[in-house]
Amino acid sequence: MKIKAWLLIMFFIVMVLPIVGAYSLYVWINAYYQDKNVAEYFDKWTELNQVKDVVDNPVLYQKNADFEEIEELTNEKLAITLYTKSGYVLYSSNPLLTGYVGKERMLNGLYDLQQAYNAFTYKEPVYLKGDLLGIYEIQLIRTDWVKGVEKRSWLVIASTILLFLIIYLTVILLLHRKLNRPLGELMQHMRHFAKGQHVTSTLSVRKDEIGALAKTFEAMQVEIEKTRASLKAEQQQKEMMIASISHDLKTPLTAIQAYAESLQNKGLSEQQVAEYQQVIVTKADRMKHMLEDLMMFTLLQSTNYTLELIAVDGEEFFDMALSDYEPLCEEEGFTLKVFCAVDGLYAVHPKQLQRVIDNLLSNAWRYGEKGTTIGLAAVNAGNDPEWGFDFLKSALNKQEGMYIIVQNHGRGIPQQDIVKLFEPMYQADYARSKAGERGTGLGLNITKQIIEKHGGTVELLSRENIGTAVICWLPPYKGVNE
Repeated sequence: MKIKAWLLIMFFIVMVLPIVGAYSLYVWINAYYQDKNVAEYFDKWTELNQVKDVVDNPVLYQKNADFEEIEELTNEKLAITLYTKSGYVLYSSNPLLTGYVGKERMLNGLYDLQQAYNAFTYKEPVYLKGDLLGIYEIQLIRTDWVKGVEKRSWLVIASTILLFLIIYLTVILLLHRKLNRPLGELMQHMRHFAKGQHVTSTLSVRKDEIGALAKTFEAMQVEIEKTRASLKAEQQQKEMMIASISHDLKTPLTAIQAYAESLQNKGLSEQQVAEYQQVIVTKADRMKHMLEDLMMFTLLQSTNYTLELIAVDGEEFFDMALSDYEPLCEEEGFTLKVFCAVDGLYAVHPKQLQRVIDNLLSNAWRYGEKGTTIGLAAVNAGNDPEWGFDFLKSALNKQEGMYIIVQNHGRGIPQQDIVKLFEPMYQADYARSKAGERGTGLGLNITKQIIEKHGGTVELLSRENIGTAVICWLPPYKGVNE
């Protein structure tokens, strides 16, 4: 049950139950008093008849009458008053009642057994041969009745207080079970979670607002734990990256320092000087590329960084982007086969897309088998280069857009390493073992991030002892309003 509905029900019960209880007590007491009144009424009539036999004597209403017999009857429960016919008090067991009381008071209530809170009163005239002699008044004091009423009044007060206490304690207990205890448990879970502990709770099975709050807390806990794990992994990644880049920068820097010191030797030939200078330039260029990769990776990691894409003609742009790589491939000891068959408009960032092609070809040179052929292609979906591997052609299954393809021949990459190659700083073991050919390990990750910011995808395919192919897919240009 929802807490709101539960509270409304509890409020209704707390408001109505005391009224019902008080009314029930009233009905019970009233019924009891009615029964007692009936029984007492008949008892008093019996007692009254006994007294009437005495006070109905005409002698008592004459001068100098003897009231000794009446005095013997009176007590704390019985009061007798005799009046003359003119309204004077002839005799009264109440010493305060004397003198003239008036005919109206004396005659009021004749022959009627009047019931008051503390007494029954009865008046009746006394006649002698048709003449009115006087009136007697008998009061039967309800001592036991008054005591019973007082006793039951205290019982009603005590019962009412007890009823309110029971309701109050019951409400407190129910509130504690329904609200205080689960909220306290939830707060304790939050404190434990704030200290880094994983919390499990059964509160989420509840069908009320606290259950919904517990489910929200559990979902938040899962998200925060994922974020913590991600931040921890990123921190470890950054620490590993700093250590790796520092080590990788140290190697060419040491070489530069060594060759620069050697150039200070006056005994070097012109050929040696030229060779040393070339080594320094090569190592410095390598350091530059490593730092550019690091800066690009850091930039792409920023959530505020977005690529500003522009619409280009596919044929014109990719013809230009794939040109001028043949001489570089020949210098690295490879033969380059280029195939370009792109038409239509594409939204690209020219500089970053060129970086993608540079990175992919650099990896093809580094890990390919020298003397073999490297394939470079940019084709519309539905086309494929003739020189493509069989396992490459089967992967070109898009119906729209275009592909950028780079493949090389070599040892290939084990299947367990393919997915990890897109992680920053990861390199396959065999790649690490190549002396002087170690990269930063950021190239494929940078490529993946750039292509994804273009709305595309990257896939790496490889077969051991055959070769490797990287496929980048880009969607077609949809226009500004789409």
